[in-house]
Amino acid sequence: MPKRLQRPNGSHYSSRRAFDAAALKREFPSLADPRLHYLDNAATAQMPDAVLSALHRFELEARANVHEGLHRLARAATHAYDEARARVARFVHAYSADEIIFTYGATSAINLLAYSLGRLLQPGDEILLSVLEHHSNLVPWQELAKRRGVILRYLPVTPDGRLDLDWLETEVSARCRLVALSHCSNVTGALTDVARVVAAARNVGAKVMLDGAQRAPHGPLDVRSLGVDFYVFSGHKTYGPTGVGVLWGRRELLEALPPFLTGGQMIDQVTLTSASFRPPPRRFEAGTPPIAAAIGLGVALDWMRSLDWHAIQHHELRLTRRILEGLASMPGVRVVGPLDTHDRRGVIAFCLEGHCAQEVCRQLDQHGVALRGGHHCAQPLAHALGVSGTARASLAPYCLDEDIDALLEGLEHMLCSGPSPVHRRSP
Repeated sequence: MPKRLQRPNGSHYSSRRAFDAAALKREFPSLADPRLHYLDNAATAQMPDAVLSALHRFELEARANVHEGLHRLARAATHAYDEARARVARFVHAYSADEIIFTYGATSAINLLAYSLGRLLQPGDEILLSVLEHHSNLVPWQELAKRRGVILRYLPVTPDGRLDLDWLETEVSARCRLVALSHCSNVTGALTDVARVVAAARNVGAKVMLDGAQRAPHGPLDVRSLGVDFYVFSGHKTYGPTGVGVLWGRRELLEALPPFLTGGQMIDQVTLTSASFRPPPRRFEAGTPPIAAAIGLGVALDWMRSLDWHAIQHHELRLTRRILEGLASMPGVRVVGPLDTHDRRGVIAFCLEGHCAQEVCRQLDQHGVALRGGHHCAQPLAHALGVSGTARASLAPYCLDEDIDALLEGLEHMLCSGPSPVHRRSP
């Protein structure tokens, strides 16, 4: 039987450090240039020294494939990979490390679940999504609906970009088999009331999956307390490498799922006519996994666990409030999302009259401010809120007041300069 993991308290990184945003920022070599004001963390966060060092050590001291190798480097790689799985399990407070599946990102984790869980569904079964989902939590289910005849239902959004959970009782029917929602919106920053969602799903025996790509970067998780069945997130948003992600699932549910990809590493026995597969998590990790990236992610999550997230949340919400208040004082600016800091994270999307989102980002880049512009892989949400795209600022613990100053000053400069020439009306 796998060893059951208790709430972490013994890791090298588990002791809490006093939070100092400026000192924390110095742990990120990529942010050393004081002219750079990095506010694109919802797309990709930067990596601290601890992660960069771990990647460097692995490539120098243990670069080999995992699991079947018997030589020294292979044993070291396998040990580091297994430890990375245990570190992820501690971060999410899983029951067992065997509930952690390494994928190539949150997108591949959702595709895995859509395929494997989807094979157990029948025509007419229902999956509940929402209008504010990232395309990664829409398109895989749309493809499943085409293959299996599954019916997709959608929660609407409120005018301020929150899930309208008053529709739960209507949309979660007796045919519902899965509720798959974002834990935190990548456009509006709004947090989902998970307890209410779980209660509605349990009433009809449905499972719950959360897309945690935007929530996981803001502190350790407790999937047990959340009461969900599946949880996914990305490595590159949680201060780790690109090309790695996580699917957590309750062990008994993972054991019932068929594999997604097949091939080496995940098999038990193979003949010329058939194959049997290993139990989870190996069943879902065909081929050579993202070894170095997984090791880096494990270190990143331990690094996150070392931080004082109560203080960080206060810091990020204060900066969020500064941005919201600054934008509210500017004529022609519309915030797309909640106008307060209640049940939201530091993801602030906005429109500037007379300027397209891409132009806002290009102009702000000249002031050293890194933003994201577009529909943010959430076109149905953009349509529902009546915008074609937005500029988006997104925060991390290393963001400082100077970064917010640069953002607001850059926008003030744009307002003083007038509309972009391509948007000026003819006389």
